Amino acid sequence: MRLLIKKRTDPLELRYSHSQEQLIADCKRGDRQAQFKLYKLYAKAMYNTALRIVSDADEAADVLQEAFVDAFKRLESFREESTFGLWMKQIVVNKSLSALRKRKVIFESIDDQNDRYADMSQDPEEENSLLFKVEQIKRAIDQLPDGYRIVLSLYLLEVYDHEEIAHILKISENTSRTQFLRAKRKLLELIQN
Repeated sequence: MRLLIKKRTDPLELRYSHSQEQLIADCKRGDRQAQFKLYKLYAKAMYNTALRIVSDADEAADVLQEAFVDAFKRLESFREESTFGLWMKQIVVNKSLSALRKRKVIFESIDDQNDRYADMSQDPEEENSLLFKVEQIKRAIDQLPDGYRIVLSLYLLEVYDHEEIAHILKISENTSRTQFLRAKRKLLELIQN
């Protein structure tokens, strides 16, 4: 049994129970009932992860199915160095990003640009003074350009840090940070309007 600790708490970072280890072992042996149980255990969380990235319910469902098929094919490579949930989430994120690449999402590189958002200080009172309903925020997030939405989702909702996001998206950490700042500002604009 192992406990995985990360900088921020992730709901999927749970201690393995003996029954979950057994479930994974049964899946490795090709037990279809065990695979279905594992699917049911993680499907909702993984679907939500995919939906936040691709921002389309049908596409998120496709990503989820592809991710689980891939995971079950590659289950022998799961070494239990992290939880199954974190391993599965990485597969879902990669499949989601692949789906977006097919749509040709373009991340704005800021390495050679002087970005006016990068140096702006954040006013915590301004951000905290605005109280919004969850549905308004979800709709506003869905309206963000793909690049902004992906970085915002990976950072705030999937609890990746900018170094991890940079690695996943094959962009610089600075680009990740700037995309996040731009996404926050654009999100505030969308919500205020």
